[in-house]
Amino acid sequence: MKEDQHKINDKIDAQEVRVVGEGIEAGVYPIAKAKELAQEQGLDLVMISEKAIPPVCRVVEYKKFLYEQKKKEKELKAKQQKVVVKEIRFGPQTDDHDYEFKRRHAKAFLEEGSKLKAYVFFKGRSIIFKDQGEILLLRLAQELEEVGKVEQMPKLEGKRMIMMMGPKK
Repeated sequence: MKEDQHKINDKIDAQEVRVVGEGIEAGVYPIAKAKELAQEQGLDLVMISEKAIPPVCRVVEYKKFLYEQKKKEKELKAKQQKVVVKEIRFGPQTDDHDYEFKRRHAKAFLEEGSKLKAYVFFKGRSIIFKDQGEILLLRLAQELEEVGKVEQMPKLEGKRMIMMMGPKK
């Protein structure tokens, strides 16, 4: 059996503990008295905060306590949003038809709630056209401003000029 993630009953090694729980007068008790209180109720003494001084224990049915914790974790996980980043790559001299095609895709990505990483990739000597690349990305940002907002302005990183956009709420 795997090790329990909480110290329960006889595994608690503190001298004094702060006891909380339903139907119990909360307070600081010697460990023997705390265990006795739990046994009288037919429940377990579970350490919930080891770092506190004195450590905090709860009188509760351990299996039920674990179940409640798992349920809370599951609810928190369900509320989290996964951030999806979609990428669109341009060349410094992308022609109008290709640009429009990629702009429509970028708009669709932002509308579905994904973040957008648009970048211009400079091959070989095309790095001399970095101002054209920046103009291209700024034009994209301007045309998509009704569905997204710029989170990072165009910035040159090596052979790529990158711009990040996020969806508008």
